[in-house]
Amino acid sequence: MITAALLGNPNVGKTTLFNELTGANQYVGNWPGVTIEKKEGYFGKNIKIVDLPGIYAMDTYSNEEKISKQFLQREDVDVIINIVDASNLDRNLYLTYQLKQFNKPIILVLNMMDVAKAKGIEIDCDALSKKMGVIAIPISATKKTGMNELKNLLKSSNFFDVINDNDYQNKNESFSFKNETEIYRHIESILRECTKMAGSETITITEKIDKVVLNRFLAYPVFILIMFLIFQFTFSWIGQPLSVVLDALINDRFVPWLNDLLSGRSEWFSSLIIDGIIGGVGSVIVFLPVILVLFLGISFLEDSGYMARAAFLMDKIMRNMGLSGKAFIPMMVGFGCSVPGIMSTRTLESEKDRKLAALLVPLMSCNARLPVYALFASVFFPGKQTVVVFSLYLIGIVMAFIVGWIFDKTLFKKDEEPFIMELPEYKMPEIKSLLLHTWRKGESFLKKMGTVIFAASVVIWFLSSFNFDGLTDINNSFLSYIGKVINPLFVPLGFGHWQNSVSLLTGIVAKEVVVGSMGVLYGGDLRSVLPGFFTTLSAFSFLVFVLLYTPCVSTVATIKKEYGGKLMALSIVYQVLLAWIVSFLVYNVGGLVLKLFA
Repeated sequence: MITAALLGNPNVGKTTLFNELTGANQYVGNWPGVTIEKKEGYFGKNIKIVDLPGIYAMDTYSNEEKISKQFLQREDVDVIINIVDASNLDRNLYLTYQLKQFNKPIILVLNMMDVAKAKGIEIDCDALSKKMGVIAIPISATKKTGMNELKNLLKSSNFFDVINDNDYQNKNESFSFKNETEIYRHIESILRECTKMAGSETITITEKIDKVVLNRFLAYPVFILIMFLIFQFTFSWIGQPLSVVLDALINDRFVPWLNDLLSGRSEWFSSLIIDGIIGGVGSVIVFLPVILVLFLGISFLEDSGYMARAAFLMDKIMRNMGLSGKAFIPMMVGFGCSVPGIMSTRTLESEKDRKLAALLVPLMSCNARLPVYALFASVFFPGKQTVVVFSLYLIGIVMAFIVGWIFDKTLFKKDEEPFIMELPEYKMPEIKSLLLHTWRKGESFLKKMGTVIFAASVVIWFLSSFNFDGLTDINNSFLSYIGKVINPLFVPLGFGHWQNSVSLLTGIVAKEVVVGSMGVLYGGDLRSVLPGFFTTLSAFSFLVFVLLYTPCVSTVATIKKEYGGKLMALSIVYQVLLAWIVSFLVYNVGGLVLKLFA
């Protein structure tokens, strides 16, 4: 078995190359002792490819760089596949020269050759191979050009004879550079001999786009417009309409058919299936199209290169929160799920940044909240779903800014780190890659449907159908007793019905369970039932509370694992208080405003 380590700078197409070589034959986990994603895959039967974290160098001691260095030092690596951006060789080859010190054969994959050509850059790959003592293979991963040469090399029976050829692998070359300046000078001298500019330098598409999206006056309006369009695409044009169709299929077709099938069965068994499992799981699964469409849009922004610009734009705002711009990355991950968002805070350099970011990530609207948003927005704000859901995301960001500023001035000392990020070239994302990213999000959602939400729905059905005397009416059940005890806390917020209180309580298991619980407790089609228990204002107050209150058990456990019990307790307490205060203001101040303009 040959082990190949895949390395490269961030945003050079490493993930695209890894997916192209390994296909579906991939395994994803975490590095031992470190919560940074570890990906392994197989090319054919004999080559294991380990996708190491994207890094710029091996000398700034971030967790990603430590992992890569330790892997090359301690593991039995046969060959290094170093992918670089052919249009930025002067910066990318610095890492290549650092990799040469490990005395491993190197395959230098020159990606984005199409971009280099568009910039007027001509590269003599044979000369570059001999000058650097590596095998240089030009490709364009997104356009699939040059991939056959790389694959044929990896498949060849004389693989090691080729890569150990003295013309390519000069193992006697001394690595005698004293500092990074000498390395860059050496790279410049090689590139002068191996590259040339064809004609006059032209302004690239990326530069033209960046003149607009990074313009000092237009940048933030463009960012807001792009995100608004993503939500419009999700909640008005594609996602929500598909959700309505799926809801009709389940409630108007499947449930009546199932009722007929179960007629004559015992009452409790029929109730378990219809009210418990279908009422709980079915109430949530109808929002699968919303989740898939939203993440299709976000994946498009990531793969196109725009999300890196968003992180750059947010740097100044993050500084005002007491965080470095790099902390924007865990925040963005948190829009998908808070757990990997908190895990990714490990990549931040300062302890203060890591802890503060971990406290703020749960304020980002994760996809688990989407079923609640989509349900209430469609019921109480028809035709305005996009504006309502978009406003919730903005409220989460604003609250994170306010809380971050307060914590920075009180609990955490000033300890800023510089923010360095290379902005990639814009490119049209691959359909295959987009669908793969989107499916992975949908797959995790479906797994949660079949495990956490299924189990929670059964438990909620049992507690809502029984008391100490046996099968009973829901208003006399175990769950109603619990709900009526905690219900006074929510009366000032406008949604003082015990079913809502219990739904919020069960939502700590997973936020999707809020809708599942309502499906069990209210019964019937929630779209027609909920208007009897909420007003428009109390519905929005409820949504704000769902946005801000205590995150799910998995998130809380991750905070404890990463940063200890004290930070976990702080996260629980401050988010409950924040949710209560903001929801109280929304409902009561909003009520006063409505009366003034009535």
